[in-house]
This record gives sequence, C-alpha cells and structure tokens, in this order.
Amino acid sequence: LCGIPHNTDGATGEHGDLLDIIRERTGISRFPDLLTEARAHLGRPQPVLPDAPVPKKAKAPGSTPAAAARLFAASVPVAGTLADTYLRSRGLTQGGVMSALRFHPKCWHRDEGQTRSLPRPALIAAVTDGAGALQGVHRTWLAPDGQGKARVETQRRAMGHLLGNAVRLTPHDDILVVGEGIETMLSLVEAMPGLPVWAALSSGHLGAVLLPEGLQRLYIAIDRDPAGRGAAERLSARATEVGIAVRVLEPRLGDFNDDLRATGKDALRQHLAVQIGPEDQQRLLG
Repeated sequence: LCGIPHNTDGATGEHGDLLDIIRERTGISRFPDLLTEARAHLGRPQPVLPDAPVPKKAKAPGSTPAAAARLFAASVPVAGTLADTYLRSRGLTQGGVMSALRFHPKCWHRDEGQTRSLPRPALIAAVTDGAGALQGVHRTWLAPDGQGKARVETQRRAMGHLLGNAVRLTPHDDILVVGEGIETMLSLVEAMPGLPVWAALSSGHLGAVLLPEGLQRLYIAIDRDPAGRGAAERLSARATEVGIAVRVLEPRLGDFNDDLRATGKDALRQHLAVQIGPEDQQRLLG
C-alpha cells in the first residue's frame, strides 16, 4: 500500500506490512479502521474529507407562493366576468361575492409536451393557510365564452404550497364543511347559503387539510368514488383524535354539483338537511 511501510519480523524473518501487524495485535479487521490506526501509530494526521455537497433544490419561480400572490393580485373580482359565466353555467350564483375567487383574462397555459404557452381566461382561487396568508392559487382555464372549461388536456392546475391549506370560500367558527372541488363546495353554499365551506382541491389534499383551532364539528363533503371515501376516512380519523365530532355528507350522484344541476338547489337542500346533525339544524338551515 502506498505510504504504509513494510516490515520484517527480526525473529522469524517473515515479511508483512504495518497493517498486518496492527490487524494481528488489535483484532481490527475493517480496512478504514486499520488505516486510521496506522496513521495514529505513525503520527500522521488524519485526512480531512471535504464536506459532501448539499443538493440544492431546483428553484421553480413560477410555482412559489410569491408567484401565486402576483397572479392573484393581477386578477379581478369574478362578478360580471367569464368566470362568473362559467360558474353560472354550473348552477352557481354565489361565486361573484367571494373574495377567495377571482378572474384572469389571460392566464398562461401550456399542456405537457408543448413548448409554447398561450394566454387563456381562468378562474383563480386563493389557497390560504390558517393565518389567512396566501400560499398558492388554483387555476381553472375556461372556454372563450365561459361556457365550460377550456378544451385542453390540462384544465386545472395549482401553484404554490397546497398541502394542509385550502380555498376558504366562506367564514367559519366552530363548525366547518370541507370537501374537494371548488364547484362542489359552492354547490353546498347554493343550497345552504350560511354554510362555512372550504375546498381542499383534491382527495389527497382533503385527507391532509389542517383543521383550525376551536373547531367542534366537522362535516366532510365527499365525492362518491374510492379516493373521496379514503380521504374522508383519513381526515375523519385525524379530527376524531383531537376531539372533533365528524359527520360525512354524501351526494346522490358523483358529487354535489352533479346533484345541484340534476335536481336543483331545493332538492339538494332537502338532501343535505337529513345529513346535518340535529344540533346544527337551526343554525345551518335557518
């Protein structure tokens, strides 16, 4: 080995290097440990190893909360815009008065695999944390006339920090209704205007949403699919652990917007009324 002296046993004439002698006398077998012991024996300093480079996270300027805040600030209130037209085409008339929702007439859009972005009208929703700080936005790209979503592969996309946060559509106190989609939760408000609702935006985020302090009762508005039920189970377990009473609100069809458009808001209200706890009937149903 380069730099390690070789030795001859004067009594036996057997040859061996210093590492062999150290191995025999100390019982050390690992090569790195043998080198350390040999350097100490020879009075040589231990080598200084350079610190391992810390991998830098790739910056994504267009996906940060700051970028989300700029987009939200550049948007306008929903009332009278194509976003209002879109929501009304889904049977939703309350979006224009909600500060969490805005409209951008030229929000850049690019499908996967495309190299060029195109400006399209979009519904913009604020994703906020428990302190009310904006952490991200959710974009729904719209058709040029507002009658439905844009005819593109990716119609919705979020940016910023979503995990644990939500689109807080209406104020809450000690009761909260939380579900997945914006249109789903607006459908509940359409039928029951006093309902305190949040949209978590997906089943994955629904299961991880951070619940506010002081909450006593939680209603989880599910979509009728395995992902929605699984998310409700995860959120319900977390809420129950901290003493929050939980009830699940279930639609007749795929989601509550399907119900609203199929049966109207009066029928949806009646369907919800039988699922609301007796302690909240007067308060939420008025």
